[in-house]
Amino acid sequence: MNAIITVVGSDKVGIIAKVSAFLAERGINIEDISQTVLSGNFVMMMMVSLGEKAKALEEIKKELDTLGDTLNVSISLMHEKVFSAMHRI
Repeated sequence: MNAIITVVGSDKVGIIAKVSAFLAERGINIEDISQTVLSGNFVMMMMVSLGEKAKALEEIKKELDTLGDTLNVSISLMHEKVFSAMHRI
C-alpha cells in the first residue's frame, strides 16, 4: 500500500534524518521525496510504501503525530488513493 506523508514547519537540522529513521524502523520505504525551504519554512512530501510488516495506518498516524510534536512540525499521512482523489481536477 502506498501513502503520502507531508511535513511542514520551521526549518531546523535533523527533520529529514529523524523522519527517515522513523520510517526505516517500521519497514516503511520512501519511494519518492521532495523537500524545500521557503523563507525558513520547511516543506517535505514523500510517497511511501508500507510493507506487509508495517503497522496499521491509524497507528502510524498517531506515532507520526508524536514525532511531529517532538520536532515542532506538522506531519500528516494519508492513503495515496485518498490524496489523489482530493487533488483531482
